[in-house]
Amino acid sequence: MVTILIKAIQILVGVGLLNVWLLRANLSTAYRGGAATNLREEFATYGLPPFVFYLVGFLKVTSALLLLAGLWFPGLVFPAAAVIVVLMAGAVSMHIKIRDPLQKALPAAAMLTMSLLICTSAM
Repeated sequence: MVTILIKAIQILVGVGLLNVWLLRANLSTAYRGGAATNLREEFATYGLPPFVFYLVGFLKVTSALLLLAGLWFPGLVFPAAAVIVVLMAGAVSMHIKIRDPLQKALPAAAMLTMSLLICTSAM
């Protein structure tokens, strides 16, 4: 039962990241940092240089794909989830840095928590 739950979380995190970075990157959401209306603006709001946007995007999309591939190749799960843990901890800290309301950090915090669960189960 726990294995099924972890695999469901793995799918949720993988598909969720792909949704944010590939389908919703240019859309406004209630969770964007500051007054940003898209992902690129959000990174600028955090005071990050443009190359960080591309680096984080590459890492998140790649990690999401590896998490999904990990359903068939379990050795991919831990490294992919560990990268997501680091990135989501960074995302939460950026929301804190610019003093966003707690609500804006909730998706990143949820992804962080789920990725930690995945890491723990993959050890």
